[in-house]
Amino acid sequence: MSRSIKKGPYVDEKLSARVATLKSGAKIVINTWSRASSITPEMVGATVNVHNGKVFVPVFIMEEMVGHKLGEFSPTKKFVRHGGKMQKELEQKAKTD
Repeated sequence: MSRSIKKGPYVDEKLSARVATLKSGAKIVINTWSRASSITPEMVGATVNVHNGKVFVPVFIMEEMVGHKLGEFSPTKKFVRHGGKMQKELEQKAKTD
């Protein structure tokens, strides 16, 4: 659920300050634990390492991501495939074809 319009988007103050100090084209990567922070237009082109609870996941910010939260691009759960023996046989068959 989004925040009310009068409150505006939530952006961590420390994160916005660090993004403001970045020069365009800089290869500096910012580490953050603030998954709830919204992506602003000033962040476009920067790479932010977002913590997923275990490791930092690098997220390169593009224009399409503006308005979304940083946590959306750093999954916290690893998908374990389903199917067992049948699925393995199908994958082996697909590789040989």
